[in-house]
Amino acid sequence: MASSSSCRTWHCLLALFLLSSAAYGQLSPSFYAKSCQKLELIVRSTMTKALLAERRVGASLLRLYFHDCFVQGCDGSILLDDVGSFVGEKTALPNGNTVRGYEVIDEIKKNVELVCPGVVSCADITALAARDGVFLAGPAGRCRSANLNEANSNLSVTSLSLDVLIAMFAKKNLSPHDLTVLLGAHTIGFSHCVNFRDHIYNGTDIDPAFAMLRKRSCPAQAPDGDGNLAPLDVQTPLVFDNTYYHNLVAKRGLLSADQLLFNGGSQDALVRQYAANPKLFESDFVTAMIKMGSLTPPSGTPTQIRRHCRVVNS
Repeated sequence: MASSSSCRTWHCLLALFLLSSAAYGQLSPSFYAKSCQKLELIVRSTMTKALLAERRVGASLLRLYFHDCFVQGCDGSILLDDVGSFVGEKTALPNGNTVRGYEVIDEIKKNVELVCPGVVSCADITALAARDGVFLAGPAGRCRSANLNEANSNLSVTSLSLDVLIAMFAKKNLSPHDLTVLLGAHTIGFSHCVNFRDHIYNGTDIDPAFAMLRKRSCPAQAPDGDGNLAPLDVQTPLVFDNTYYHNLVAKRGLLSADQLLFNGGSQDALVRQYAANPKLFESDFVTAMIKMGSLTPPSGTPTQIRRHCRVVNS
């Protein structure tokens, strides 16, 4: 279970994080209070069942939500399957075999539709699932389109510089401060060897003992071990806390993009602050998540409340 302080953080998200489906960017924690009174209970109970089956799924759903928001805004477009000539975001290289948890969204949507048919959007369900997944471990299907090219360009961060990362977030109106706190989501979850192999074998900003530890399950020669998993946070991989920043200070960031935050650059001081002050990290994380959750699809994007999150309504 998460620590009590992180639980308080996610209670804040409970009050502020849910996006109104009526209009993009309008935050309303009571939007479904009348139209789907049992929504919170359905999401929480379904997520509890999913986490009992596999505790890792909480981090997976948080990652899914991030990847949805960074392509065309938080619109649930990442959930769409490739059908016929339609090619969505699931097969983008940064998503491929790394984004998971779709079946949990399917289960929540199915349960919600039984009680409140045609009311709750897939993107709101995705946001609520991400929130509850992290809460239990320690907001709109609006969109009818998806963007494979944007997913490939906006989500691939394994071999970038800090300046490029900052520029990528700036395109989403997210500041360097937002970048540093949002990557703190890597305090939970796992990553595949293929994503960190270059960092542990060729990186110059990594603790040698930590690199040696990770090499045990990640062979140097691809594709051997490509799918092997390692925790993003070597100390508390299933607890939402600030240990991620302690790891960065110790040069034990698993991904090269993580360690860029603490490598003699502009974010070093903030990383040290978060390592020393978990309350500050929790508060700033809530603020940054709400800000990211306000990312909207391009004007004129066709929208609908999908009956099934994987396909547009016929």
